[in-house]
Amino acid sequence: MPSSSPAHVFDVAIVGGGPAGLAAGMYLVRFLRSVILVDAGDARAKLIPKSHNCPGFPDGVGGPELLGRLRAQAQKYGAGVVDGRVAGAEKRDGTFLLTTTFGTIRARRMVLATGIVDKAPAIEGLEEAIAARTVRLCPVCDAYEAVGKRIGVVGPERLALKEALFLKEYSGQVTLLANYPEDISQAARSMATAGGIEIWDTVEDLVARATGFDVVMADGAPVREVDVVYPAMGSDVRSELAVALGARCDAQGYVLVSRHLETSIAGLYAIGDVAEGLNQIAVAFGHAATAATHIHNALPSRPVKLTATLP
Repeated sequence: MPSSSPAHVFDVAIVGGGPAGLAAGMYLVRFLRSVILVDAGDARAKLIPKSHNCPGFPDGVGGPELLGRLRAQAQKYGAGVVDGRVAGAEKRDGTFLLTTTFGTIRARRMVLATGIVDKAPAIEGLEEAIAARTVRLCPVCDAYEAVGKRIGVVGPERLALKEALFLKEYSGQVTLLANYPEDISQAARSMATAGGIEIWDTVEDLVARATGFDVVMADGAPVREVDVVYPAMGSDVRSELAVALGARCDAQGYVLVSRHLETSIAGLYAIGDVAEGLNQIAVAFGHAATAATHIHNALPSRPVKLTATLP
């Protein structure tokens, strides 16, 4: 493990061990930069049973496998990937000082790849349903796999209606699921009707089964069924460290960045889901490459170390 002594200064400290953070670490060590990456082990990608829209994997790839490959690749070239958490950070005398569960880190540049946490309904066995692909968290990622299925959408009417309209392109059976009629306004009902979307507005419970959900109705109506549930409930953005450092964020908590992914604090970068609402692995990789290259070009040049034997 790299030194975490306050006397040692890394070129870059990365917070977050998801696709964005690990890809940035790989780029930076290949730029011959000293890198330490703090991985709390809770990357959103770990929940992916198998992604079929990750470039380069035509047969799909599971989130844990992808993260393992990315971690091994970053470590192969010398990135220090350390399991732990960052409790706080400050910028002092032109460097970033990070307080972690394994000690203190100092770095000339800092990259936040802390991601988001999806909000989801209180469904018993939620993690198992995600693994079984009967609960899906990202229609952009996997609506293709829901083609022709009976889809239920759960969430506040504005978010749920938007997601339901998107999903209607993939299935003729898309339904808004609500607990009470007053949860959905007349305006939303009119838009749903115009879009061919049903509304079940007395849902009492969602009971998981092997291939979908039984939808239990509070009004005594017979149990209904859906094959897949999409929560459209928004997310919590993990931008606490950015806020603590004084970086500007938008109303939803996403960190505001320049085209090079630098925040309003010089030398502090934000990449991946914490800075981008599309929440895609491909976007995370693009962010990583852009930020890493800008960081490398902004740091002082390093003397070249030749390790290969010349012929």
